[in-house]
Amino acid sequence: MVELGADLTISLALVSVLLLVSVSNDLLDKGGLIAAFVVGLVISLLGHWTWLMVLMTFLIVGSMATKWRYEEKVKISAEEANDGVRGWKNVMANGGAASMVAIVNHLVGGHEWSYFILCSAVSVAASDTLASEIGSLDPRTRIITTLEAVPAGTNGGMSPTGTLAAFYGALLIASVSTILGAINGDTTNSVFFFSFVILFGWIGCQVDSILGALLENRGVLGKHGVNFLSTLSGCFMALFVASRLL
Repeated sequence: MVELGADLTISLALVSVLLLVSVSNDLLDKGGLIAAFVVGLVISLLGHWTWLMVLMTFLIVGSMATKWRYEEKVKISAEEANDGVRGWKNVMANGGAASMVAIVNHLVGGHEWSYFILCSAVSVAASDTLASEIGSLDPRTRIITTLEAVPAGTNGGMSPTGTLAAFYGALLIASVSTILGAINGDTTNSVFFFSFVILFGWIGCQVDSILGALLENRGVLGKHGVNFLSTLSGCFMALFVASRLL
């Protein structure tokens, strides 16, 4: 009971820090704060507080990338709406898949693959966000489906800078989650875990670009729908590989 009480205390503290940082830095609007509160509690209480720290890493770094050179993004209409302050749809698009992993993990009584699957989803979110926010200022942009040159910031566009940023986004989550996994006693081989979280994050970013080019540009899906499906692809890639190699 003492250990459960300690985990609950840490979880509540982390959620409080998440909301405080979001408010003080204008990262989320009111709807976003409520969604972050719900997602934070679900992931930390149905999973583990280290899981929430992985998601918080993405949120903070992703928001910093969103505000980076924001005025320049405005000039080419590549900026995040609402002055870069994110709402509940954005929170759910990037944290919804991770929340689903936590819920399933709780329903099955815990599973050794759950953390790996969750981190793969968050890695996709981080990879895509950094690729979009940093790569949107690179004029060397080509649509991923045909490789034709397109304006920077185009849905489905990819650039050398964005591709590199996508790798670093996945690398960041892989590094943080590998360390936190070791703290929490995760039994997955660390080299395996680290390598595949990077790989799935980067591939998931390309999935996002493909969906953006094929569906978002045609009005079939919105930006948040594309983001959710791409993070979900990270879950399925991790599940597929884990079921065969772990």
